[in-house]
Amino acid sequence: MARDTIGCMPSLASLAAELGVSRTTVSNAFNNPDQLSEALRERILAAAKAQGYAGPDPMARSLRTQKTGAVGVVLTEELSFAFEDRASVDFLAGLSSIKNYSLTLIPACASVHDAIVDGIVVYSVPEHDPQLQQAIARGLPLVVCDQPKQVDAPFVGIDDYTAIQSAAHALKAAGHTRVGILAKRMFSTPFNGEVADVTLADLEVQRARVEGARAVLGNVPVVTRHLNDIDSAADGARELLARHPDLTAVLCTTDSMALGVLAAYGDRVPHDLSVTGFDGIEAAELRSLSTVRQPNHLKGTTTATLLSDLLAGGSPSSTGISTRVLLDTEFVPGATITPPRAE
Repeated sequence: MARDTIGCMPSLASLAAELGVSRTTVSNAFNNPDQLSEALRERILAAAKAQGYAGPDPMARSLRTQKTGAVGVVLTEELSFAFEDRASVDFLAGLSSIKNYSLTLIPACASVHDAIVDGIVVYSVPEHDPQLQQAIARGLPLVVCDQPKQVDAPFVGIDDYTAIQSAAHALKAAGHTRVGILAKRMFSTPFNGEVADVTLADLEVQRARVEGARAVLGNVPVVTRHLNDIDSAADGARELLARHPDLTAVLCTTDSMALGVLAAYGDRVPHDLSVTGFDGIEAAELRSLSTVRQPNHLKGTTTATLLSDLLAGGSPSSTGISTRVLLDTEFVPGATITPPRAE
C-alpha cells in the first residue's frame, strides 16, 4: 500500500510526461523563468498546482549541480547587529539584489568553514579575524566590503580617512577649535572609554575616520563605545563632555553616535554644542543632522555585481568594474552646526 501511495506522488518527471515537455523545461518554469515564454510557464505552473507538485527538490538540485544557491555574508558582529544597525541594513538590502542566490548571514560566533555557500562576502571584518582566514581558505569566490582594506581580493568601500574630513572642515569653518570625537568601537576587544593611543585601534574603518578627522582638527580627545546604539552613544557623550567640559562640538564617526549626543544634549544643540555624524541614515535625515552620507545601498549592489561575475566563472573586470571600488561620499550640511557661542 505504501508503495502505491509513493508511486502516485507528483514529480518533475510525471508533470513533464503529462504536459509533453522535457524535465528541463519543467525545472526552468520554477528555477529559470526567463528561459520560457510566459504562456508556457503559466501552463506548467497551473498543472503543477493541480497535481500538488511544489517544484524540484532543492536538495537533489544541489547534489546534481554542486551548487547551494546561497552566498555567505561574514559579519564582525552578532547576528542581531545586521538588523539593528541601519547602515548594515541598507548594505544588505543592496546586496540582496544578487540574482539566483539567497543570503546566509554568518555572525561572529559562527564558523565560516561549515557554511554551505557558493561564494562569500566579507563585511567589515578585522584583518586578523579568524573568520577572514577561514573565508579565504575556502577558495570560493569572495568580495571584501569596508575592511580589511589591504587584502588580495575584490574590494568595495569608501575612503573613510578622506570622507570624514568634510565634516571636520565644516566644524573648523564654523569657528570650532575645541572639538571632541565620539567613535563607534575601535577595538575588537570590548573597550569603552577615552582612547589614549588611536594607532593601536585594530578596526580599520573607525581608526581611519578618527585619524582623518584629527588630521584637520589636531590631537583632539577621542571617546569610544563598543556598541553602536543610541543609549551607548549618549553615555559616551556624557563621558566625553565630563572629561572635557570646554568642548563646543562633537564629531561622531557614525550617525548612531551622533543621535546619542542629541539624546543626551539635544537642548544644547546646536546653539551651545555642534554635532556631526557619518553614514546618512534615515533617522539622521529626520533630525536634520549635519553628516557625511555614504552610499550603503550602492555598496551592497556593487558588491553583488562583483560577486555575481565571479560566481558565473568570470572575472570582475569583465563587468567593467574595477576589482577595487571606492565609492563617493558627500557632506550633508544639515542643521546641527553653528559657530561657537562667544565667551
